[in-house]
Amino acid sequence: MSVRVDWRASVALVGTVVRYLAVALLLPLATALIYGDGIGVFVVTIAVALAVGTALERLHDDPGDALGAREGFLMVALTWLAVALLGAVPYLLAAHGIVLPEPVDIVVLEPIAPTSTLGAPANAVFESMSGVTTTGATVMGEIAPEKHSHAVMLWRQQTQWLGGMGIVVLAVAILPELSVGGAQLMDAEAPGPGIEKLTPRIAETARALWGLYAGITLLEIVLLLGLNQAGLAPKMGPFNAVSHGFTTMPTGGFSPESRSIEAFSAAVQWLIVPFMIAAGTNFALFWHVARGDLRTAVEDAEFRFYGGVLGVLTAIGTALLFVDPNLVAPVTTEFGDTLPANGDLEKSARHAVFQVVSIVTTTGYASMDFNAWSGPGEALLVFAMFVGGSAGSTGGAIKVVRWLVIVKSIRRELFATVHPEAVRPVRLAGRPLDEDALRGIYVFTLLYVVLFLAGIVVLSLDAALVGYGEAGAQLSTLEAVTASAATLGNIGPGLEGVGPMGGYTGFTPQSKLFMVVLMWIGRLEIFPVLVLLTDAYWRS
Repeated sequence: MSVRVDWRASVALVGTVVRYLAVALLLPLATALIYGDGIGVFVVTIAVALAVGTALERLHDDPGDALGAREGFLMVALTWLAVALLGAVPYLLAAHGIVLPEPVDIVVLEPIAPTSTLGAPANAVFESMSGVTTTGATVMGEIAPEKHSHAVMLWRQQTQWLGGMGIVVLAVAILPELSVGGAQLMDAEAPGPGIEKLTPRIAETARALWGLYAGITLLEIVLLLGLNQAGLAPKMGPFNAVSHGFTTMPTGGFSPESRSIEAFSAAVQWLIVPFMIAAGTNFALFWHVARGDLRTAVEDAEFRFYGGVLGVLTAIGTALLFVDPNLVAPVTTEFGDTLPANGDLEKSARHAVFQVVSIVTTTGYASMDFNAWSGPGEALLVFAMFVGGSAGSTGGAIKVVRWLVIVKSIRRELFATVHPEAVRPVRLAGRPLDEDALRGIYVFTLLYVVLFLAGIVVLSLDAALVGYGEAGAQLSTLEAVTASAATLGNIGPGLEGVGPMGGYTGFTPQSKLFMVVLMWIGRLEIFPVLVLLTDAYWRS
């Protein structure tokens, strides 16, 4: 039986996206010109994007007309892989701190070239995939202005912003050749079970989503600069404001500061919280609110469940920090902020709210090193790693709407146990869900858990057989668990060595490439990637 997928059309459209990515590279190039460093890095990368994109486009004369459902899955999966590979080029060319020795300590101060031939490419692809999938896990070692150019750092942040709302969604918004098959492309890429069509034309929906996304990003940047001008955020200059705007709304978490948001004042931390919450909210609700339909947002079942989960977890977190025996004595950081001490309600509430929201929405920022939390607090954060943002948001993990449906399904089964003759459908927003939709949610959740467990096994085995970190170091169970959860769920930091002030430099190149695959699969919600591995997709 012959192949039933027009792969040439899919790859040609990937080439179009890669070619247009050269436009996005103009921003870091302009930054390089302003600061006088890294100019050649981005000139070469732009040339690579144009050359590769043009070459791939020549595989098909009219790929838009040949785009069907199968071609859409292939195009979406390959687009994210191709963009991550292209995004790695500036890191390889710059070689500022990201090209690390193998094996290494968690914090590396000197950018020494690796002895392993796979080490440098693995590090570059890991950092790039972490960016475009908005994961926020890093192998850059020490993050400091003297180690990395402003242009490379801005590119690092910009990749998260491009990946947040979706690279293919952006392509549908601006490329006419994708308008016909745009709905299925957006459905394959969008986080969550489907995307709401807001306007009669799918390209207009894509533009509306990106317009909301860009507008909220701009608002955050302006407010951060306002805090700076008011003297409430002395370190939040224009570069930092833009960088954090670029990495909050995509729930990315890459910060140009080595201590993440701990480096800034309490005012900055409180300001970023509502934007993280907004990033984890279904953007369709913002569209309804902008049109004066506030009722839709208020009555949305997923949004209320999302708010309830955040409220309960932050209340528990505040109580745990307030009585945390590990935080009895106040500890002042080098940036002047005092970490929450036992009995300090404001600091306990601030750090609990910030960290719970950051982990639930999969942003991955840190207002403090939460490795200092005691066991119950760390367990709370591990639980939060599996919640996720809303469908149609930029958040990762399993998603709130799936948990809501699962909870409703459990209630139905309990009711059916007592009343076996009753017919009681699972309803969402007042509408009954068909059994196919329920089965899809169950299968996704099961696959997610299986991949998470497989990640733990692979990372643990590789560390045991090949090595991890410095000579004699061992990968702990908690590190393996949280590294697998944080990369599959696009969260970023885990606990212990892979915590918010650490990183993923200690893993072998093959483990890093395995986590690259986890990030790729997690961002595309498993099915668009795994379906490519089935014979039925290609031939039936």
